[in-house]
Amino acid sequence: MKPSVSPTVIHEVFRRAYARGDRPALIDLRGGRVYGYRRLVTEITRAASGLLRRGARRDQVVGVHVPTVGAQTLAVHTVVAAGGVAAPIDPALGPDEIAARLSDCDARTLITTPDLAPAAVLAAEQSRVRQVVSLGPALDTIDFRSLLTLEPTPLPTLDAHRQDALLLADGRRLSHAGLVGRMAELDAAVRLTESDVVLATWLPDGGCGLVALVCLAVSKGALVVAAHDTDLPGTTYDFSVTVMTGPGTTLERC
Repeated sequence: MKPSVSPTVIHEVFRRAYARGDRPALIDLRGGRVYGYRRLVTEITRAASGLLRRGARRDQVVGVHVPTVGAQTLAVHTVVAAGGVAAPIDPALGPDEIAARLSDCDARTLITTPDLAPAAVLAAEQSRVRQVVSLGPALDTIDFRSLLTLEPTPLPTLDAHRQDALLLADGRRLSHAGLVGRMAELDAAVRLTESDVVLATWLPDGGCGLVALVCLAVSKGALVVAAHDTDLPGTTYDFSVTVMTGPGTTLERC
């Protein structure tokens, strides 16, 4: 069967990334990182190729256990670009709970960060996970940067309706088309444009709200500022914020 003509998440989100060059796409104040459009898509596609070189296969579930928006964006899109299914895991969970989640979804790879790596490694030992990838050096893990150095291999062609992108904590699966639809639902209230600056105070968890928000903003050419919710007035002023995350999973104009 030929791939669906509906756009996959990677195409929908990053199709104009190279043209936008070094313009900031995401300022992660929690993680202390700034990601430009071209750098973001380049690292994601190269890391996805690296995952394939390390044995990742289409439709395999990969756990994503990270505490910041920037780390979640890199990890989720790397998995999705490789044809895998990203399973976001609440970073507040302990090793036993993480292991149970990984076992339930039969994950063979787990992506984490150095600060969460000890818990991630313990969880991996109690599940069928064969490799833990860390977004920075950490004991008993594979450094995410090493994925970027492996010989490139073509990324898979995906069917937007048949290929899952996310496996949520409540057991629901979202296809590429389903996630693009969730992006459209978020956008209905605000109609983002390239001139918008979105202040995101949601934390990574086991849901799809934050993933869809970043996907939406990047697809529109907007800037996402991920911040703690303890200094909203100062952050809003400093970055000329035009759109904020609201209660639940809603967006609202300032």
